Amino acid sequence: MKGPQSLQRIGQSLWLDNITRTMLDDGSLEALIATQCVTGLTSNPSIFQAALAGTAAYDPQIAQRSREGVEGEALFVELALADLRRAADLLRATHEASGGVDGWVSMEVSPLLSQDAVGSVAAAARIFAQADRPNLFIKIPGTPEGLKAIEESIFQGIPVNVTLLFSPEQYLAAAAAYWRGLERRSRAGLHLRVASVASLFVSRWDVAANELLPAALKNRLGILIAVRTYHRYRESLASGRWERLAQEGALPQRLL
Repeated sequence: MKGPQSLQRIGQSLWLDNITRTMLDDGSLEALIATQCVTGLTSNPSIFQAALAGTAAYDPQIAQRSREGVEGEALFVELALADLRRAADLLRATHEASGGVDGWVSMEVSPLLSQDAVGSVAAAARIFAQADRPNLFIKIPGTPEGLKAIEESIFQGIPVNVTLLFSPEQYLAAAAAYWRGLERRSRAGLHLRVASVASLFVSRWDVAANELLPAALKNRLGILIAVRTYHRYRESLASGRWERLAQEGALPQRLL
């Protein structure tokens, strides 16, 4: 059995951390979905910067929109969302078949907003509306101000992918923001099916620590942090908060 199929059989979702217009145009993304069990993908500004610099596929749209006076961040968002809509459409069947567990794509708010909760909430709402796809996560960093934006965005019904998480403590803070958003929706009489995921960085621990560790411990710290964080996740699901919300209405299948 191939590796991707083995992962799928044990309940793991394989999400691609990359997207380019070339992958969409030449059918390679569609092939990965069909043959390699890819069930979602994420993006960030660095990924799109590399895509824009590495191919001429975006040049016609850039030239046209520039002539029309669209530039800067507004142009960047248009270019990125044009790709992500197409990817979301390719993954829509996966999204529906999995009950919303898989089939997601992600678009990040501007990194310049990492310390701006109000601006992050506004950007998240604007991007989600502009994308017009139910299977699009808005990526918001788990900074102190980002946590406020996560709670408010969840309350507004916007699916959130929490990024820049590096520890169990950071994860718990992000999960608490998610719960607060759902609890506010419950009090307001709104449905609770607002999905969210937490993106924990693993390899960066090893990149930072490997030179300080003996050979036997290299590339192990990231796994340890991930295991500890997973335990915190399980504890969060077993909390009284979950039970209270579950009694009040259907909860999303994918939870922080």
